[in-house]
Amino acid sequence: MRLEYGFQLTDCDTPRFAVEAVEGIGKLFTLATLVLNVVVTKPRLEIVFHGINPEDPERKIEAFKQIATSAPTPMKLAFEMGERRQVPGSSSYFRWLTVTTG
Repeated sequence: MRLEYGFQLTDCDTPRFAVEAVEGIGKLFTLATLVLNVVVTKPRLEIVFHGINPEDPERKIEAFKQIATSAPTPMKLAFEMGERRQVPGSSSYFRWLTVTTG
């Protein structure tokens, strides 16, 4: 199924992004650069990380944090972890991460 939807960042208070279970490290670099660009105009955003085993979201979150905080022009970022959860009746695990500028 394909869903196409357009919006402007100015249309939402809190931008939200997702990292899919099958995404590799390249997508985390893309996400980190996107987040660094978005936090210039939005002080808060949320990202959901998911995977097929309980460790996937945790590993992806840690890699994302390392990439995002290593920019040559550092930005003061704060991270707040959501509750780690599993989608009932499936082998999908996820965790939300809130990113704010300090």
